[in-house]
Amino acid sequence: MKSSSDIPVWDLPTRLFHWLLVLLVAGAWLSYKFGDVTMTWHKWNGYAVLTLLLFRLLWGIIGSSTARFTDFVRGPFTVLGYLRGGARAPSLGHNPAGGWSVLAMLGVLGAQAGAGLFTTDDIIVSGPLNFLVSSATADTLSSIHRLGYYILLGLVALHLAALVFHRLAHGENLVRAMITGRKRTDHVPRGARAVMRPLWLAAMCLGLAAAIVWFGISVWRW
Repeated sequence: MKSSSDIPVWDLPTRLFHWLLVLLVAGAWLSYKFGDVTMTWHKWNGYAVLTLLLFRLLWGIIGSSTARFTDFVRGPFTVLGYLRGGARAPSLGHNPAGGWSVLAMLGVLGAQAGAGLFTTDDIIVSGPLNFLVSSATADTLSSIHRLGYYILLGLVALHLAALVFHRLAHGENLVRAMITGRKRTDHVPRGARAVMRPLWLAAMCLGLAAAIVWFGISVWRW
């Protein structure tokens, strides 16, 4: 629900990215556990994850102000200072600790999805680019692909714990903010405002990301 004391913080592309990624991560696990023999759905799920990750990288460079990496990626001393202060300092977008959490999530998902392109079970299922690497390399990347899932679970647990902490300790509902795109004015720095970029620019970034994934997977088979 919109309130006169709320201000826009997250643009629609960033919010859609967040929740679609949640669905795709869940879909990756479900398609692995209950997918068909050839893991077709799992592969397409992985392509979608890679597309979203590339989109987020592009949007993190030219997107709305709160989506840009320069807005929320801070040095280690800033992060330590924020944590030592009890994570009380308000932030318009991601706080200093949350910024590194975002990078960790993107990095682990990128490594896992990227490694999946080269994996094989040596029986039926192989990633689309498996033929480009040796058997030993494929085994290593397959291990990374499996290990990434457990690392991701740990990051998700930390993320959920941070959400609960901010809700209980500071009364800040970060889930609501990522749904509505708005925060209460008392939870952001005084006078801070987000600068939103147009939706057509986000659509161009998504189209470019999809083209890169398609090209990267298809070109080796021509």
